[in-house]
Amino acid sequence: MENTRKVILYIASSLDGYIAKPNDDLSFLSLVQKEGEDYGYNEFIKTIDTVILGRKTYDWVTKEVGFFPHADKKSFVITRTAQPQKGQTTFYTGDLSSLIKKLKSEEGKDIFCDGGAEIVTEFLKNNLIDELIISIIPIFLGGGTRLFKDGRPEQKLELLSTKAFDTGLTQLHYRRV
Repeated sequence: MENTRKVILYIASSLDGYIAKPNDDLSFLSLVQKEGEDYGYNEFIKTIDTVILGRKTYDWVTKEVGFFPHADKKSFVITRTAQPQKGQTTFYTGDLSSLIKKLKSEEGKDIFCDGGAEIVTEFLKNNLIDELIISIIPIFLGGGTRLFKDGRPEQKLELLSTKAFDTGLTQLHYRRV
């Protein structure tokens, strides 16, 4: 039986395509914070057992949250600087395509790409993202860190679903064709 593990980008973006304001400021995300609403995140997390993210994203999350919320999963922090493993968190300095090929050959749930923009760009350049779940925050930021940088190949997508929430957030779910 062929393994069907997918790499899924699950991320939030401003309407004009930014995942952070200048200086890695994510305060715009609070515009859609609502008691009891997680926009499907907890259901999504149940479908994955592996997390891949960039070092800047890892550093920001551990600083802001105070700990790494995915420490209970096999996690790969993509970095240029080797560091010792922390529990199930590996600081990975190797080739991304090789890592994804290895992970997809193993049994398991889906693989969560948690950003940031440099990782997303590398994944797209190498056709490594199978699905994208993008939560659009109703704001124009006008500058910051772009979710999709230039220099990627053209890729066609199929829309799987859209969900609109009363906070103005719209969630788009695409599959690479």
